Order: sequence, then structure tokens, then C-alpha cells
Amino acid sequence: MAAGAPEPEDTRLWLEEIDGEEALAWVEARNRTTLGDFGADPVYRALFERFLSIYQSDRRIPYVRRIGDHYYNFWQDEQNPRGVWRRTTLASYRSETTEWETVIDIDALGKEEGENWVWKGVIVLEPDRDRCLVGLSRGGADARVLREFDLPGGRFVEDGFVLEAARGSVAWRDRDSLYVAWDFGPGTLSSSGYPLIVKRWERGTSLAEAETMMKARETDLGLFAATSRHPGFPVDLIVRASGFFTNQYHLLEEGSWQALPLPEDASVGFFRDRVLVQLRSDWETAGLRLAAGSLVAVPREGLLAGRPEPELLYQPGERHSLERYAVTKNAIVLTLQDNVRNRIEVLHQEANGWRREAFTAAGLGTLRFTAEDSDRSDAYFLTETDLLTPTTYSRGDLAGGQRERLRALPEFFDRSGLVVTQEQATSADGTMIPYFLVRPEERAKDGELPVLIYGYGGFEISLLPRYMATVGAGWLEVGGGFVLANIRGGGEFGPGWHQAARRENRYRQFEDFAAVAEHLTGRGLTRPERIGIMGGSQGGLLVGALYVLRPELFGAVVSQVPLLDMRRYHRLLAGASWMEEYGDPDDPADWAFLRRYSPYHAFRPDAAHPPLLLTTSTRDDRVHPGHARKMAALVEEAGQPVYYYENTEGGHAGASDPRQQARMQALAYAFLQRHLMTGAGGE
Repeated sequence: MAAGAPEPEDTRLWLEEIDGEEALAWVEARNRTTLGDFGADPVYRALFERFLSIYQSDRRIPYVRRIGDHYYNFWQDEQNPRGVWRRTTLASYRSETTEWETVIDIDALGKEEGENWVWKGVIVLEPDRDRCLVGLSRGGADARVLREFDLPGGRFVEDGFVLEAARGSVAWRDRDSLYVAWDFGPGTLSSSGYPLIVKRWERGTSLAEAETMMKARETDLGLFAATSRHPGFPVDLIVRASGFFTNQYHLLEEGSWQALPLPEDASVGFFRDRVLVQLRSDWETAGLRLAAGSLVAVPREGLLAGRPEPELLYQPGERHSLERYAVTKNAIVLTLQDNVRNRIEVLHQEANGWRREAFTAAGLGTLRFTAEDSDRSDAYFLTETDLLTPTTYSRGDLAGGQRERLRALPEFFDRSGLVVTQEQATSADGTMIPYFLVRPEERAKDGELPVLIYGYGGFEISLLPRYMATVGAGWLEVGGGFVLANIRGGGEFGPGWHQAARRENRYRQFEDFAAVAEHLTGRGLTRPERIGIMGGSQGGLLVGALYVLRPELFGAVVSQVPLLDMRRYHRLLAGASWMEEYGDPDDPADWAFLRRYSPYHAFRPDAAHPPLLLTTSTRDDRVHPGHARKMAALVEEAGQPVYYYENTEGGHAGASDPRQQARMQALAYAFLQRHLMTGAGGE
């Protein structure tokens, strides 16, 4: 152990043995108890069938990706629970009856090879687009196998490129070579499990013969490779990540890898001869002071020569920020957040600067703009969604013409009588915390409304309103209210909103979340016994921390694939990569603030706690299932009400097929209904 903070004795370390015989027996016993209990509950059974019908509905939107002249989609249903990768033409996709051609049947492939394959996407050869690397994982883990695939022929390439299961990145250099950041054997991975070496691998040679392009330091998070083949502006890129938010970008120029002189916490993209730089901190350069959260375009030649001439594309405000951007052949498209609602702007490069153009969208909720083919056209797909309106999927072209609606979800739940409002609560330090509230419009303020609060609050990830069929069918339709809490730690208002709840300031997000709950009770809408909270991954830590810090505020807690042991998280799977977000538990100063909220350590066995449901996955190789296992054992030993369920596969998503998804969601909502609607001191 590293010198520093003493490590508390942990008698449950054996539960960290993912496939240990004793640990799996413990898991099986809890799964049997939980499924036995809820399996006999008619509410659970009805929810399972309802959710399964949603996950297998043929009226879901088949989102597509253009590759060459075809439009590809991955689809799971009752006949193909593992899924099929399929393709069609644009004309057929536009028609009332789309004709799909199956390219890869994952169910059949897994059966043929005796593997529980889960689809992990493709890496396409550009600009040819006739080859790709197909990603497959065992049980849904992040680690994936890659195999070369012939798209026109619809078959795997004999003696083609094959990489065995690992976490890493691969990019096509050209038709006969790859950049590979992978597991090359002992000493080639960081403590987070990411590659420390990038190699160039030539067709017809063994991986062992591949030439090393770059090596990272042992203390780095890892190396990652990427390429772009936009006509006339090729990019070969190696990213050395020293931490989760700190990177050094290296471009291949005239045969050598040159570091871009940029702030280490900036992120980078490319448009023609411009390097697009998104700032997480202020940048002073060329006599300018550019604010954190800005997006700037820098001519590539001048940047590499050490003479950056930044062009400001976007500057944030107090309550508006850049959510993301996309590039088409002739434009940069900004998706902005204005008080947690999206709007879009289009930028065109002209001789005397950048021309800004408005983009019209009907929705007032969340917009997702995706370029159809960024190298060859300005066509795009647009997804529009909010908490009550079924999602729509449209296609348009920035060059002109009317946008065409291609698909729309059906109404998966009855939304009559429901209303959405955006509210705000005052946190302990006076910061205003926005949240979206869905509730029955005519319901009296009698303090009895069952309310589910959902949160995340980490890694600068925004929590935006969207149509959630399971929330509607499993909660809203039976009389519940739903809250989406935009607490600090997320990216709703740019880097500052995230940084305000990092490391030693993380406690602020727990105060934010508690403030939302107290605002609901203070308005007379509900009472603590009627409030449930839910979150996954970082959100699982969030609700786990509130479970131990403010148990009196809530009537039920659902923590999914969570981090809970903040003393050992950095030693478990990918945990070390998150120390920029949370802190280093081996540092006494950091452990002092981590210890304050670490659910596994801050749990008080003699205090009254609300019922707790913990769910995870055996095959989650990102957040170790030991977090949830040990917490469940701790709470169980204290005699507090706790349910535990561990899916034997599913990876960090928690589930790999529609039946598994339906089971996990039915458990959550049957648990919430039991404890908040019929078990909250009411009827």
C-alpha cells in the first residue's frame, strides 16, 4: 500500500473476487431472495411484461448511421435478443415498410461460436468505407474483441485484422495498417487498465512485430489513437491522457508526432484546416483571454508553429453553455444549453471570418444533431425529445430544403393530466439549483405525492430532459411525480458547474440534491416518506451518499452499478482513472474529505435508513461489482432493509438484452411503488 492515509479494516474484501466461488454463492443467494420476493408480486410481474413490450416494440426508432450508400442500424427484439446489425437504403428507410438486410446476426454468431457476444459497434475504414472492425464483448464488458469485416461481401475477412479482448482504441491508418492502443502484455497497461503504448500494425505481420509510435508514462491514464480522413485534411492523432480531464494531443506532421501547444485540460476536434479547441479553463494566448467553456478555431499551421491565432466561435454566459458540436462538410453546428434547454446555431467559414446562422427546431427540450456524412455533405439527422412528448427523428440538409420527419415514438404511456415545469431550489451555499418536475396537474398539494428524484452530477455530463418510457409506464402513469435534478458536478452550465463539485467540493452536490428534496416538501407537494431517489454509476454514488448522510429525507433509494467504497475505488478496475474527479484516497488530505461521504464508511448502523435496492452486473469491468456487494452485506448485517440483485452479464449498462433490461427496471419500479405508494405510512 502507498504511504499515506491508513486503510480501515475491511472484513468483506472477499466479495471483491468477481468470480470467486464464495462471492458468487453469496450473490446467487441474494438474487434468489430478491427475485423470489418480487417474483411473487403482481406489480413486478405486470411491470416486467409492460417494460418488455416497450423494449421489444417494433415501433421504437431505428436510429441509423450512413456508411457508403447504406444506412446501418443495430436492433434487438424478441426474435433477436442479442441483436442484428442490418442495413437499408435511404429510399427504403423513408418508406412505410422498410426492407432490412441482415449483415451480422449476433445471436447466431454467439451460438455458432459458443460465446455470449454483446455488440460493441464498428470502426469504419475511411474514405473507402468497404471495411470495418467489428467490436464484440463477452457479456457486455468494456473489453472488446475486434475483427475485420468486409461490408460489401457481408463476411468477416479471412486472415484479416483480429485483436483479442481488451480495453483500448484502434484507428485505421490506411487500408493495410492500423494504429493500435491495446494490451500488449505485462507492463503495457496503466493502473486504470488502459494502454500505455500505441503501435502501427501492418497487414500480414503479427501484432508483436508492430512498430511503436509512442509510449506513455507509467503514471498516465493511457494513450489513445484516432484518425480522420476528411478530403484534403487528413488527421493522425495520438492522445496522451495524464488524467481524466488532462490530455496532450500529438499530430503526425511530416513523419513525426508533434505536440499541440494547448491547455492540458482542453479537448480537441478538427474542421478543415482548423483545430477546434473546447476550453475547460481560461486560456491566455495571442493577446487574448479566452474564457473557460469557450470554443475556438485555431489555424493548424500556425498552432504547430507556436503562433496560435484563435478565432472565437462560442463564449459561454452565466446560464448558457456549449453542450456539444458537430461538423458537416461545410459547417460547424453548435448545440447550446440555455438554462438546460437546447438550441442550435450553425457556423459557416468565410473569407472574412465566421457567419452565424439560426437553426429552427420545434422542440423546447433536448435536441441532438448528427451529421449524416461529415466528409461529403451537409445532410443531418435531428432527434427532438422532452419528458412528456414522444421522441421524433428527422432528416434535413443545411444546404436547404425542408426537414423531413422519418420516425416518431408512439405514446408508450398515458400522459393525460401531466404537466412539466422547471423549478429551482436554493442549496446550502445559496446557489440556485434547477430541476424539472413532472406531476399530475390537478393533484392537490396534500403532501402525499409520491416523487422520484433522479440525479447524476459528475464528469461534466449534463442531465437533460428526454422521453423515458419506463419512467412514464412504471411511475407517472400510476400517480407518481418525477424530478430530474441538475445538480453541480454535471455540465449543465459548463466547466464551472462541474468543477464546483469536484474533489473536496463534492459535498456541494449532496447539498444540492437535498435542497431539491426539501424544496418539494416545503412546497407541500410531498413528504420524506413519499420521496424516492435513483441514480446509476456516479449517480449511484450520489444516492448512496444521500442514503447515509440524509436518510431522514427519503423513503426509498435505488442505487444502480454504483461506486460506494471510496477508500478502494482507485484499486478496482477503471477506478484509478477517476482520481481527478474524486481525489486520491491514499493521500491523507484527500481521504479526509472522501471519508466524510464514502457510503461504505459513513454508514451508521444504529440510524434509521430507508429501504435500499442495490443492482449491479458481474461483468461490469468499469465499476467493480464489489462496491454494491460489500455495501449490501454491510447494510444487511446492520439489520437495515436492503435488496440486492446482480445480473450475471450486462457490463456497466447492467443488462445485455431486452429481458434483462425489463427485469432490472421492473425490480426498481416495483420496489419504489411498494415503499412509496403503499408502504410509506399511507394506506
